[in-house]
Amino acid sequence: MTINVTVPDGVYRQIAELAARQQVSVERIASAALTEQLSGWARVEQMAERASREHFLAALDKVPPAEPAPEDRI
Repeated sequence: MTINVTVPDGVYRQIAELAARQQVSVERIASAALTEQLSGWARVEQMAERASREHFLAALDKVPPAEPAPEDRI
């Protein structure tokens, strides 16, 4: 399948430079980047499906109340 995508000039330059260094086409780099991004989104969705607000709140209840360390204060 073929799609046309508009990207900022700077992004295209980065893709083109990487493609040249790797001796592959710009299309191959763009396809690999899209595939990786989709995989990441799928993983986040899988984790969200397993998540439970009740489990999250139960975990928070186990955290003792304490002031942040001086180096962690804003």
